[in-house]
Amino acid sequence: MDAVKNYERWLNHPDLDPALKQEMEQMNEEQINDAFYSMIEFGTAGMRGVMGAGTARINIHTIRKATKGFADWINEQGTAEKGVAIGYDNRHNSRKYAFDCASVLACNGIPSFVFDSLRPTPELSFAVRHLRCTGGIMITASHNPGEYNGYKLYDDQGCQLVPHLADAVTEKVNAVTDELSVKADPTEEQQKMITVIGEDVDRVYYDAVKEIQLNPDVRKDDVKIVFSPEHGTANIPVRTILQECGYQVIPVLEQCTPDPDFAKTASPNPEVHGAYELALKYAEEAQADIILVCDPDADRMGVGVRDGNEYRLLTGNQSGAVLIEYILSQMKEKGLMPEHPVMFNTVVTSDLGDLTAAKYGVETEKTLTGFKFIGEKVAKYEKTGEKNYVFGYEESYGSLIRPFVRDKDAPQACLMLAEAACWYKERGMTLMDVLRGLWKEHGYYNESQVSIVLSGASGAARMKELMDSLRNDRLTDIDDARVVRWQDFETMEEGDDLGVYELHGFVKSNVLKYFMEDGSWIAVRPSGTEPKIKIYFCVCGSSEEEAEEQSERYRDAMKLLME
Repeated sequence: MDAVKNYERWLNHPDLDPALKQEMEQMNEEQINDAFYSMIEFGTAGMRGVMGAGTARINIHTIRKATKGFADWINEQGTAEKGVAIGYDNRHNSRKYAFDCASVLACNGIPSFVFDSLRPTPELSFAVRHLRCTGGIMITASHNPGEYNGYKLYDDQGCQLVPHLADAVTEKVNAVTDELSVKADPTEEQQKMITVIGEDVDRVYYDAVKEIQLNPDVRKDDVKIVFSPEHGTANIPVRTILQECGYQVIPVLEQCTPDPDFAKTASPNPEVHGAYELALKYAEEAQADIILVCDPDADRMGVGVRDGNEYRLLTGNQSGAVLIEYILSQMKEKGLMPEHPVMFNTVVTSDLGDLTAAKYGVETEKTLTGFKFIGEKVAKYEKTGEKNYVFGYEESYGSLIRPFVRDKDAPQACLMLAEAACWYKERGMTLMDVLRGLWKEHGYYNESQVSIVLSGASGAARMKELMDSLRNDRLTDIDDARVVRWQDFETMEEGDDLGVYELHGFVKSNVLKYFMEDGSWIAVRPSGTEPKIKIYFCVCGSSEEEAEEQSERYRDAMKLLME
């Protein structure tokens, strides 16, 4: 794509948004190249990027192009009358983009159901199913910084579009050659196709979440919970659900306002320590038992646990393992375990959860990164009855307890984690005690991640160069430890000392995974939502210290390799 020609096409177009035109007139050559070098595309979680003018940016015109393509696809399926549910988060322009999507759909003869204010991503997934829509749109950039926004598409099951559906929609999106001319000015009659929804859906969703409780009568007055929505959509849902269920919730008030600039948090991402800074102060003052932090669109939950006189922040792998232990132990104890139980996680999720599930006779199936793949498997087994879902999670702090939602659901996770904390405290245990028990039983696991940020057109080229280099010159050792097996999810091959074999059970994806002779593994993939390469590490040792030391050595070796 010729960035300069694209820039000029936009600058001289009569329908260009005036604010974007003003921004473009201030651009230098490098900025023009970064903003117009490509058309923003769908990744593992939809379309996400920095807001601003340009075909490679999130703005009113790229959103309209995507929505027009989605509308054309829906009309081709003949399901337009079922309508589309639309949700949005607290970010700049989110509400504007959401209602503009409704206008584009109306101009194409498709009804929509738009939330009256910000709502969690899982509630949008729920609304698609509850209202029996043909699909959904969520305007969000999840846990990204404030300059980002994004666009997620959902199918009629409330699941993000899996590759074959995303490809079909993308084909329609690419057929829209002039994104600046997409109509978003419905007639008075077409305006009637836009329905605003709110509390009617909230109540049904909240009640469904409350139904996941395994021990609703557990003692709650002895556990204090500090909670932060990080300025996002979890504020009302999580506080309402926890309080209605009788939990003591101490909100981080400064972070309860829906601020698009995230002014009172160092980061809105529960994977980053800065997201907990203020919550930790609240917890220390109140001597709280646990800290719960949700990302802005409330699909991810971060956890802090009181451990003696300190607080330990759990990784998504660790909180996932604790939830697995609690949920499966209680299901087994109460006779609730179904026949042929199955748990889903991803190829970059720790082995600790798999081992914990196996203890209760639960099979683990792996998917690629992206919760849509888990949602797809849920739908598959719902139809065949071959296996029964008991849990699904990713290392990136997202999980799903009950599949009445088909995406990560932080309100569900918060309720179940709060229940687990109370149940274990009645028995004289903290959640850290539970995790240490799992380590003692299965090995001391240390999971970590390194991200290499590569922005703009030059960054995209460098990412491709790095992945191509790893693929063409396959690693045989890392930090003097031998690679005993490897998987390449793009070529769909795996290999070991005996040969190379076909890799089954996955769609193609740009992921490489290396299995080490000490039982550790390392995985590398470009992010589907941010300009970075992610490197994942899962290391098992005979002690916490040994696992951490080996993990650090692997991290240093991979960072040196990627320089």
